Amino acid sequence: MAKPLKTREIREMTMAEINAKLVDLEEELFNLRFRNAMKQLDDALRIRIVKKDLARIRTVLREHQLGVRKMASAATEDKT
Repeated sequence: MAKPLKTREIREMTMAEINAKLVDLEEELFNLRFRNAMKQLDDALRIRIVKKDLARIRTVLREHQLGVRKMASAATEDKT
């Protein structure tokens, strides 16, 4: 089972990595919900973990949009 993402790890990712991870997690959540509806899901806790990871990613993206906090990749681009 994959471990939950930490906010620090998300901020160290590039925008392309974050967007790819966002798509992967949304797809995984869809599959988990589908398997849960079919009563074939072994680990129902995984749904909660994926939802929280999605929320963390969206929060970091929103912080970046508002200029509250810059991501690691954006901070290095500004210095060059």
